[in-house]
Amino acid sequence: MSTKTEANKKPSTSKSPKSKIKKDSQKDAGDNKYGTRGKSKKAGSKQGKDVKGKKPKKEQPKPVKVNFQKASVKDSEKLQKVLARSGQGSRREMETYISEGRVSIDGKVAYLGDRVDGTEQIRIDGHQVKLTAQDETICRVLMYNKPEGEMCTRKDPEGRPTVFDRLPPLETGRWVAVGRLDINTSGMLLFTTDGELANRLMHPSQKVEREYAVRVFGEINEAMLQTLRTGVKLEDGPARFQKISYRGGEGRNHWFHVVLSEGRNREVRRLWESQDVQVSRLIRVRYGDMEMQRQLPLGGWKELGLKEVNYYRKLVQLKPETQSKVKVDEKAMDNAKSRRIRRSVKKHQQRQKLSTRRRHK
Repeated sequence: MSTKTEANKKPSTSKSPKSKIKKDSQKDAGDNKYGTRGKSKKAGSKQGKDVKGKKPKKEQPKPVKVNFQKASVKDSEKLQKVLARSGQGSRREMETYISEGRVSIDGKVAYLGDRVDGTEQIRIDGHQVKLTAQDETICRVLMYNKPEGEMCTRKDPEGRPTVFDRLPPLETGRWVAVGRLDINTSGMLLFTTDGELANRLMHPSQKVEREYAVRVFGEINEAMLQTLRTGVKLEDGPARFQKISYRGGEGRNHWFHVVLSEGRNREVRRLWESQDVQVSRLIRVRYGDMEMQRQLPLGGWKELGLKEVNYYRKLVQLKPETQSKVKVDEKAMDNAKSRRIRRSVKKHQQRQKLSTRRRHK
């Protein structure tokens, strides 16, 4: 009986240790139904934790800002500025060369906006340019007394004389004209080996004064002079004389001195012509505060000393020079030197006349 009673008892609900471990593992899998992503060591490296055997990434250094106003060829500079400083021409001329595809950098055509650091090979029309750092060059400035009949260009297709014909040769670079005077205008013309200096002296934003002596043919009254002082609308915009002073005259010929702070093409002549009078003579007598030297004959040039060069550099916010090609003990121009220049100019003019005759034969 006892045996039957034991057989009718319910089966035991206790489970073996193995079944309990299996159930616990299934429970853990149910709780982590999305797996163990994000909890492994590999995932921990993505959350900023260091992984054994791998170095953390270094922070990239911030780019250094270059002061391009004081930069040398060692820094990144605009291509046209570097070429201008190397004496290849003014910055405007270099911009024209680049836009025309005449400049190359390391064998590739250059474009406006390109920058260089001085390690590149730069060519103009196939000829390599020797780049010079700003501290290595000596800025030179010439004062030239331009006669009428000379062109402000390097080469004239018609064979006419140019203002560059008698300038002293240079070992490196070339002379850059500071502005232009038309063929019928004479007087003070500056040349420099520093294209940046030439560009700034010419730029209207610098407002460098130019003074001209003008002989006008026609009837002049005060109302006309006041109109020229107030402003006249020309084809390329309004223009005016900052100062007008009367210097005498006879009959219908009158001399005036006028002052401008920009150098537009034939601006002085066009202003007077707007008042129905004609300019019969035009001479530039001053650029900045420096006047044309009276002893310098037509067609003659003189190199300016360190003091005069630094005056022009300071005028347009450039660093002063410390060296000069002009001897410190060189005296002012005397009469003997002036006579030698006149003889040299006369011989040069005679040679040009002979070459012109031979060309026309």
